[in-house]
Amino acid sequence: MRFQQETRNVYLVGLMGAGKTTVGKALAKRLGYRFVDSDHEVEVRTGVSLATIFEIEGEDGFRKREAQLIAELAGLRQHVVATGGGSVLRPENRLALRSSGTVVYLDVPLSTLHERTRHDRKRPLLQVSDPRQKLRELLAQRDPLYREVADVTISGSHITAQAILNLLLREEGEAWKR
Repeated sequence: MRFQQETRNVYLVGLMGAGKTTVGKALAKRLGYRFVDSDHEVEVRTGVSLATIFEIEGEDGFRKREAQLIAELAGLRQHVVATGGGSVLRPENRLALRSSGTVVYLDVPLSTLHERTRHDRKRPLLQVSDPRQKLRELLAQRDPLYREVADVTISGSHITAQAILNLLLREEGEAWKR
């Protein structure tokens, strides 16, 4: 499935700490698209942090809100969306992403994900006794789903946002170089 500039969004998927927001902002700027971070958008709409949503509604409550947002975003055009790391857990989300845009999986090694997230207290799923083990479990669960939904997979831990952007532009060709 390839990007069609007049109708498609670009969705970035991957675990927390993969660089979806950083890459997404750079890609949106380069394409002249609007950028949306789905986790941030849920916070804006609810007026509370993700941690508070998780505390009050649990992960399932958050996932319902996330699914509603993804369905809405799938109806828009010319957006770059940094999805939440667990957005691929629901089949309806995977379908919405695939049918409305090009999906890019930022595949980053566990050691890099841990390094990038180990001091972040805003990630509810990592507020456990062994965050590295939790990341390992999340990666084992979600990696097959990221691969299932992805049109493009970019692997690497030390690749910069600009290098990823250049790689995507090369991969997708002239359709993205408007």
